[in-house]
Amino acid sequence: MNVLVYDNEEQIGIAAGNYMCGQVLAKPDSVLGLATGSTPLKPYGHMIKLYEQGAVDFSKVTTFNLDEYYPISRDNAQSYYYFMNEHFYSKVNLKPENIHIPNGQTDDVEAECSEYDALIEQSGGIDLQILGIGQNGHIGFNEPDSSLNSATHLTELSKSTIEANARFFDNEADVPKYALTMGMSTILKARKIVLLASGKSKHKALSELFDNSINTSVPATMLKIHPDVVVICDKEAYDGIDK
Repeated sequence: MNVLVYDNEEQIGIAAGNYMCGQVLAKPDSVLGLATGSTPLKPYGHMIKLYEQGAVDFSKVTTFNLDEYYPISRDNAQSYYYFMNEHFYSKVNLKPENIHIPNGQTDDVEAECSEYDALIEQSGGIDLQILGIGQNGHIGFNEPDSSLNSATHLTELSKSTIEANARFFDNEADVPKYALTMGMSTILKARKIVLLASGKSKHKALSELFDNSINTSVPATMLKIHPDVVVICDKEAYDGIDK
């Protein structure tokens, strides 16, 4: 596991954006795994800037997002589809048919989840997966538990995750209690993984990633079994950690 430490979130955004665009330049038809939330915003912004400069072309790229709230409609301003369209999909030349995100309105959760995993496989697998890390060490919406579901699945969000996400809603009661998320096995099948962490609020989770043995109570520790993980973080998240 390689670690790159930068001074601030702006530098993280440039480094991670360059990393993602480098993947596309090396393989124009790359399959990218994308994450939602505040941490990836800077990388997406840098990727958009490089696209606008003509430095990268996303027309052959396929994307799969990690997760989506459930139940929620795509036109809901708090849905992850809406967020991604607002901040990335609509800003570059991705083809709509190449954009994939779990359907938060599905009537058949089990079928939606199995079809999502099958579609990733049919696309050749994810070349590069970008991840954030939750304050409790969750990855995607794989929450700490005695065991983890390996495939894409419906999960109940922990109280700490609901509280952390409440800032995006009018009040905490409006935060969905469930989500559709890639499972850890699905995530770990990606050929490369980039984990982003910034700010003091992520210091504890990052410490647990490096200090703890592999265990399901800190889902991020599962990344230790992957052969190609890069952690891109800032000093606030990393300082004091003895890797």
